[in-house]
Amino acid sequence: MITRRRTLAGSATGIAALALNAGRAYAAEEDLPIGIIGPLSGGGTSWGQAEQQGVQLAIDDVMAAGGLKVGDKVYRPRLIAYDDQYSAAGGKTAAERLVNQDRVKFIFGSAGSPPTLGALTVTQPAKVLLFSGGFSPQILRNDFKAEYNFRIVDSNLEIVPPMISWLKQRYPEVRKVGLISASDWGPSVVPVLLDGYKAAGIETWHESYDRGSKEFTPLITRMMAQKVDAFDVNSNAPGESGLLIKQARQAGFRGRIWQIGGPGVEQAIAVAGSLTEGFDSFDIFDLRTETGKKLVAKYRAKYSGIVDSWVPLCYNAGSILLEAIHRAGTLDTDVVRDTLVTRMGDYDAGLFGKVRWTGESLYGANHQILLPFGIVEVQKGEIKTMATVNP
Repeated sequence: MITRRRTLAGSATGIAALALNAGRAYAAEEDLPIGIIGPLSGGGTSWGQAEQQGVQLAIDDVMAAGGLKVGDKVYRPRLIAYDDQYSAAGGKTAAERLVNQDRVKFIFGSAGSPPTLGALTVTQPAKVLLFSGGFSPQILRNDFKAEYNFRIVDSNLEIVPPMISWLKQRYPEVRKVGLISASDWGPSVVPVLLDGYKAAGIETWHESYDRGSKEFTPLITRMMAQKVDAFDVNSNAPGESGLLIKQARQAGFRGRIWQIGGPGVEQAIAVAGSLTEGFDSFDIFDLRTETGKKLVAKYRAKYSGIVDSWVPLCYNAGSILLEAIHRAGTLDTDVVRDTLVTRMGDYDAGLFGKVRWTGESLYGANHQILLPFGIVEVQKGEIKTMATVNP
């Protein structure tokens, strides 16, 4: 198996310090339930697990100092996680359990668009803050103007233009790109890619598959018949992306393979092995940085296996939310929401720099975080950063 050890970059100084006052630690008095909605089964399992791990690391920073100080009370943040099965129905069901049974006011997830859109039908009316991934523009561009939801990762509206520009410059011979996407979420995210390729003067071919499929050879064969020069596995979950790469190479496809969407290069390598050679993708965070050594020992002491890209992403988001709750001095979601937008510009969790929100022109609300990201390539089994983009 070809893999790469990755380290979790970050600093605990900002978030750990919020529970301290005049050199003494507070003693936590009661639980603060925080929800997690994520794919805990199927091809996106690594994302759901990483959501929990990242937020839990942020909670650990707070608890190491005694708890989360909110006004005159101190809380013990506690995660409650449910599987969304990477579907809209699963996201809605998970949100209903968290909101109506567990009485949570703050939820992370999901990593995918369908479950996030399903969850929003529950969280928005309940005034529950939702910190999600998912690339669908409708996650923020909805009838509620994203009143209680924030996106914690760059969407493909932020990623697509600079990455297509880089790929076109690197591979000028590519004139036609094939895309194969899941039928449930494809309609919400693939159009952005098709528009991006069209703007760059690149022709496209696109077909869909049913969620849960494992055999893609017939689709790949049809794609190859279209004489595409490159194959974009787009926003597919890591397990499915790995299968698409593997089966494309086994079917004899010799063109470029890249991914503008769904992060998870290590997971793709775990599935497709040496067949990922030359695979290009976007990467949320370079976990090999020196600052990562400060937290990697903590991560390895608690968890095993691949450090998924969603770990630093959700650590960052978890740290931001916990700090915002502390600064707000209340659990009132209206106040915490306003604090997130107006009072967090000086905060840095140690991963991506100071908090930057955008989105008014694209979505109608400044609830889209802006994060630098990398473009990486698999070379001789190693993941090499080729470029860094700062939207």
